[in-house]
Amino acid sequence: MLSLKLPRLLSINQVPKGYREQGILFGYRPPRSSAADCLLSVFQMTNETLNIWTHFVPAWYFMWTLVGRLWGPGDWEDPHAWPLLAYLLTCCIYPLASSCAHTFSTMSTRARHICYFFDYAALSMYSLGSALAYSAYVFPAEWVSGTFHHCYVPVAVFNTVVSTSLSCYSRFLEVEQPRFSKASRTLAFVYPYLFDSIPLFYRFYLCAAESCTEAAILVHYKHTVFAFLTCFIFASHLPERLAPGHFDYIGHSHQVFHVCGIISTHFQMEAIMMDMAERHRRPLPTSLPPSSLQTLGSMGICTAVSLAVIGLCSMSLRFMPEPLQR
Repeated sequence: MLSLKLPRLLSINQVPKGYREQGILFGYRPPRSSAADCLLSVFQMTNETLNIWTHFVPAWYFMWTLVGRLWGPGDWEDPHAWPLLAYLLTCCIYPLASSCAHTFSTMSTRARHICYFFDYAALSMYSLGSALAYSAYVFPAEWVSGTFHHCYVPVAVFNTVVSTSLSCYSRFLEVEQPRFSKASRTLAFVYPYLFDSIPLFYRFYLCAAESCTEAAILVHYKHTVFAFLTCFIFASHLPERLAPGHFDYIGHSHQVFHVCGIISTHFQMEAIMMDMAERHRRPLPTSLPPSSLQTLGSMGICTAVSLAVIGLCSMSLRFMPEPLQR
């Protein structure tokens, strides 16, 4: 009979330093696992199992939404819909890249770094997708076609390149300077989010001053609350930081971080679609449909630069020694 042997799980003292997570004491998969072992571990309860599934399943939900839009009446032919399609594509890619990174990160130290290089690049591309959608549908009416509006997407492209570069570089500091590495990685993703949200924050200000009742604003509020909660959980390592060993398999911060991030993206997607429908019903006189250069060009540039950054960082890994497994 064909029998499958699940990988043996290790404690925190049995894995190299670069594999250890604060407050997680047990449930580690063996370093230098084969690809088959990594795939088998998806169906084994480890400290990574829910990290994998909490992003793998939502990726298909976003894919279903994207396909529904592509098969919709003329969406892919309408330049007004291109920023939404680009945004939805990044919504599919970032959780799928994260799920793959968590699945195959124990093949080797170099494979672990490369997996997370792609994970960070996908998350940075999601930031650009959000900026494209915000530029097309979320900008306040009085800002549309102004100087900031014209500079918004080019700056978002620059931010995406910086975010990918800084987050990938932070992995080289992980063992020797873990706090600085964590702070750099957090900054790499928080700054683009704050910049992308400037138009939204201004709409929040106007809504609070004028007591507006826009349905989309209420959904944007939900998205923003979950976005800030996602950042807090990622940076704080709660709850496992307060009770090491009690949340090794279920309930640790990275799992909660994934769930909050997906919920935040869901609310953001719903709010963007509501704003898009409103702009379609009531087009602004100064607003022009997004050009293919702005949408496809921005995505293409960032994809090419991100792959170049990943390639450069991957080649630099050969100068990093492989840690010994204890």
